[in-house]
Amino acid sequence: MTSTAQVTEAPARQVLPAEERYADELAFLAAYDSGPRPPGWALTPKAVVTFVCGSGDEPLRLPSPVKGMPDRLVVAPKFVGERSLVERCVVTLAGERGLLLVGEPGTAKSMLSELLAAAVCGTSALTVQGTAGTTEDAFRYGWNYALLLAQGPTPQALVPSPVLTAMRSGRVARIEEVTRCLPEVQDALVSILSDRRLSVPELSGTDDATLSAASGFTVIATANLRDRGVSEMSAALKRRFNFETVAPIADAAAETELIRRQATTAVERAGAPFSVDDSVLDTLVTVFRDLRSGRSAEGWDVERPSTVMSTAEAVQVAASLAISTAYLSSGDPLDLVPGHLLGVVRKDDAADHARLLGYWDGPVRRRAEDGSATWRRLWDLRETVR
Repeated sequence: MTSTAQVTEAPARQVLPAEERYADELAFLAAYDSGPRPPGWALTPKAVVTFVCGSGDEPLRLPSPVKGMPDRLVVAPKFVGERSLVERCVVTLAGERGLLLVGEPGTAKSMLSELLAAAVCGTSALTVQGTAGTTEDAFRYGWNYALLLAQGPTPQALVPSPVLTAMRSGRVARIEEVTRCLPEVQDALVSILSDRRLSVPELSGTDDATLSAASGFTVIATANLRDRGVSEMSAALKRRFNFETVAPIADAAAETELIRRQATTAVERAGAPFSVDDSVLDTLVTVFRDLRSGRSAEGWDVERPSTVMSTAEAVQVAASLAISTAYLSSGDPLDLVPGHLLGVVRKDDAADHARLLGYWDGPVRRRAEDGSATWRRLWDLRETVR
């Protein structure tokens, strides 16, 4: 009796890393700009900026044909923000200095970090996620204890951290939420960023007692400055970084387009179409921007909730509206907005519920009185946020 083995395909990954998601653009930019590059860089600094910020409406043209590659390509923008910010980040990395991206949660610091690492060195995978439980091993090294017991401390028994791997290969190490690590753990980075080498006392007396960084090594860290549970960085560590603040998106139209694009991607992963009307999406963005800034577009004062009304949260709400409409036949997505806003606002501070209700009694009511049908419908839904 013959049995046939069933071949099961690996499930599709929900999110690809930037170096895979944009592999065609990265390969094109490497061929398009063959100018001088810092040691270890996959692209020129100018090409890195183009990768992150986009090439504009005009397609880039290769100087000479490359087999398997289009002759022209429009590089899409991936980060919505000031080009000058991205240029400063690239200059910092080219100088092999640590880069610290700071700002409120949901301002795309992690995305910018990933895009920069992918463009500079071809991988964004050398990443440490900072938490209160992160130890120095995550920045330095650990040990394979089976080999350690059998052989003692040897180079073969050493388990490199992502940071040490980046040092050895001359790549970018990413540290997410560095201020969530305890201060004594953070300070393990001081000697790495200043001396560009790492001592291994257990291997003292051997050639492997000191591990030096290869050309091109640097660190991109991110930090949320408003979240709870953060640890103050030491002055010594701060001096090893160039700080760049990633601010919320200033332009409402640009933020709306970003939310539409990212929400569409999220909804398509869920197997549904993005079917939220522009009027609903514009209203959602307006509410988030009003509550985030503490002032409406008309100049009316708004009491800000303590929670951060980030673009990332707005993306999740827009995606939820589309998924509800597609799978639950929920009717008009606008009717779902108040309930989802409650979920965003009512997280930590009970008073934020009252602030959201105050927003309904202020800008929502005044816009309804001005004759807007959309805002009139929201005003009619006031009981939903009580």
